[in-house]
Amino acid sequence: MLDRFETMEINNYIIKPDDLVLVTGAGGFMGPPLVASLLRHGLRNVRAFVRPSSDLAALNAVVAGAGSNARIEIVQGNLLSREDSFAAARGASIILHLAAGGGNSYPDAFMNSVVTTRNLLDASLEGKCLRRFVNISSFAVYANRGNSRRLLDEASAVEQNAGSSRDAYCFAKVKQDEIVIAYGKRFAIPYVIVRPGSVFGPGKAAITGRVGTGAFGIYLHLGGSNRIPLTYIDNCADAIVLAGLANGVEGEVFNVLDDDLPSSRRFLRLYKRHVGHFRSIYIPHAVSYLFCLLWEKYSKWSEGQLPPAFNRGRWHAEWKRTRYSNNKLKTRLGWTPRVPMAEGLARYFEGCREREQNA
Repeated sequence: MLDRFETMEINNYIIKPDDLVLVTGAGGFMGPPLVASLLRHGLRNVRAFVRPSSDLAALNAVVAGAGSNARIEIVQGNLLSREDSFAAARGASIILHLAAGGGNSYPDAFMNSVVTTRNLLDASLEGKCLRRFVNISSFAVYANRGNSRRLLDEASAVEQNAGSSRDAYCFAKVKQDEIVIAYGKRFAIPYVIVRPGSVFGPGKAAITGRVGTGAFGIYLHLGGSNRIPLTYIDNCADAIVLAGLANGVEGEVFNVLDDDLPSSRRFLRLYKRHVGHFRSIYIPHAVSYLFCLLWEKYSKWSEGQLPPAFNRGRWHAEWKRTRYSNNKLKTRLGWTPRVPMAEGLARYFEGCREREQNA
């Protein structure tokens, strides 16, 4: 009997089990589950690119359980180095590009998301064996202003003024998507863009900012009745793998979010019940919008002495009443969430408890 990979490959997959798949950022939160998902789908030749400073415990555990038929090569380097980028991409049929910059600095975010991506794209051009470049983007790129449908999907507008109205991460991810699309048009690089919502799971203790913020010494609950576009880490990994393997989806964008999305209010209530209680104050939508407007104006008036951490762009992106859809992901890629939302939340809360106990 054919296994799942072999059955699907006949109909819809673009590579063979022994073709090389490169995963960048493989030492991060998403990296090990993504490598595990590749193995689960029958891929046997994976190059995991990690930074020298990465904690490799989780990735090494995946390697240890991979079995004798799989070849997982862990390569250390920095994608800011063109030499390292070319070494990473050499021979790769599919590139799953997770690596990205974080932090609050625009230059750092640009260097570690955009320049690194350009280096990797240039490297893939030289190899001439690339079948697909999968860029892992984010829901953060969506502007969500003027959205009369209150539905955010792949057709929604992307932030056009990220540099001045949002934050460094949004700016970098928008520019990263742009350079991937530009290389696709100019050099015919076959690409797919995957935009996960709020990825959660064991190992990630922070509450998504779509629920609220604890920046003021007391937790401000800003999400209210909004649904949170959550995706459990294993489900997200499966979606990324399918975006890399499926035939006929070049140039497409896929949003990744699970079924049965909880409201912000329900999520916060469950977190307090299962992890630990803390005091929070609900801020109604109209009040939170006014707060962001005043903060933004004062930041501008003070010429940046107060960073614009709260602004109308962020309000529209994270706290505006919005519905979400994963229909395209299901219909075009055949994806379904392997881990139900209730089970995913239980695993996440357990991981948060363990983290607090070990702190």
